[in-house]
Amino acid sequence: MHNIIIAIDGFSSTGKSSFAKLIAARLGILYLDSGAMYRAVTLYALNSGYITADHTIDEAALKADLDAGKVEIAFVRNEETGKYGITLNGADAETRIRQLDISGNVSYIAVIPFVRNFVDNLLHRYGENGCIMDGRDIGTAVFPNADLKIYMTADPAIRAQRRLDEMKAKGETASFEEVLQNVKERDYIDSHRAMNPLRKADDALELDNSHMTFDDQMKWLGGVLKERFGIDF
Repeated sequence: MHNIIIAIDGFSSTGKSSFAKLIAARLGILYLDSGAMYRAVTLYALNSGYITADHTIDEAALKADLDAGKVEIAFVRNEETGKYGITLNGADAETRIRQLDISGNVSYIAVIPFVRNFVDNLLHRYGENGCIMDGRDIGTAVFPNADLKIYMTADPAIRAQRRLDEMKAKGETASFEEVLQNVKERDYIDSHRAMNPLRKADDALELDNSHMTFDDQMKWLGGVLKERFGIDF
């Protein structure tokens, strides 16, 4: 067990979550997916009718519900698999929050300041005793004093194909063009939002995995952990 905080930021579909989950499992530390929390808020807003077809958000209604404690998001450990998943108001939401309608709306929810504050408070509470966390502003805003910061990037077309492959594996239907457009839109929104936009922290290590296998990435990280902390990975 290592009581360190590792912050992983980067663009969508760079494999941040898979990367972070394996590190957490090997090091025996808690994995937190900040993006899943924003997706859960998005799911709540969609279910409540607070998001229109043109992505207009009823912010007043959403804020009132958040302030009233009507939105309960938790990381729950599956005792059989040992993996953590997201629940929304006590119901498993892990599969639902990964679907395309959530992906198409989450960036509009995530730019709202009171939503970011809501999620940040949850993240701080969960990550007090060490964690690995991935998202868009973990190393710059949520945990600016993290022990290790990694910034992940990859070519947009490669990321779109990765996401499309994941969707097909789940039986979901979409065209490459649709997914690529969604990737590019999310990149722009995440990088240009007024509050804590996606950017590389000054002290972050950049990992461009456009043409790297997962094993290549693990070997790269192993070298970093050995050099920084003396940890054999």
